[in-house]
Amino acid sequence: MARLSEQGIRLSSMSPSFLNSNSTSHTWPFSAVAELIDNASDPGVCAKQIWIDVVKIDDQLCLTFTDNGSGMTPNKLHKMLSFGFTEKGSGKASQQAIGLYGNGFKSGSMRLGRDALIFTKNGGCQTVGLLSQTYLQNIKAQAVIVPIVPFNQQTNILFKKPKMQHASLAAILQHSIIKSQEEILTHFDSIPSKKGTKILIWNIRRAKDGKTEIDFDTDSTDFRLPEIHFEELKQGLRNNGSLRPEQNIPDMYYSLRAYLSILYLKPRTQVILRGKKVLAKLVSKSLTHIEHDVYKPQFSVSLCYLHIYAQTKQKSEALGFTC
Repeated sequence: MARLSEQGIRLSSMSPSFLNSNSTSHTWPFSAVAELIDNASDPGVCAKQIWIDVVKIDDQLCLTFTDNGSGMTPNKLHKMLSFGFTEKGSGKASQQAIGLYGNGFKSGSMRLGRDALIFTKNGGCQTVGLLSQTYLQNIKAQAVIVPIVPFNQQTNILFKKPKMQHASLAAILQHSIIKSQEEILTHFDSIPSKKGTKILIWNIRRAKDGKTEIDFDTDSTDFRLPEIHFEELKQGLRNNGSLRPEQNIPDMYYSLRAYLSILYLKPRTQVILRGKKVLAKLVSKSLTHIEHDVYKPQFSVSLCYLHIYAQTKQKSEALGFTC
């Protein structure tokens, strides 16, 4: 039955299939990674570091993103797992914010994998939330459902009205890679400060050959695109004229480490990829040929005369004359 507003009017629902449709705004996985880094570095979070890695949990490859930012309350986490909610769009903070539309986490995480767990703590409360296409498919959900469970950060006891949290906790333990409450608390403890957030993403997207879309084996300090993607990308760049036959494809197209090194002009957050810091590069200092251009606006003569005529007519009418 459809949910109703206080006035008895039907509320709009979000189909679970939209999680996948929305993720297609990212044409390659590296831009999805950038979304999650943007969230950590934006005002309101202000993480000094973010650690990106891949681990195995319960025989599943998982991407991990851990930051030492301000963390989230249960209410803020619920907004992050919903669509269109953001607190970055007003005030002085909005001038420095990258994400403004309340969509980055959903599009980015669901582009990398089908399922995500978020562990966050803000000094008084620690909360876990689940955004999972697999869970929604298994329960045949007709709308997006996000189980969220808050714990007291000092006592590790369920926070407020524990009876209301049991259904969400049961859903997380049954439909995620975490199988016990003790494991949840262990992930909270793995956040390296009193405040911060950790994201686990699993059921990582796979290519046509059945292998993961990201190559984790070629370089133990990097995430790389597999050879099959590399060749397709090279051909595409040459077809659209971005790459001449004698040129090599820039490594930022297939190496996450190279991509992140030039992603920000002035990085606010230090990125540690697979245990090794990403060294930021100033693009302007790494270019072979640099050209400076000065913008000089060109005015149409007819528009110029029209503007002069309009001013003359306005002054004449003010003096009682007609043009």
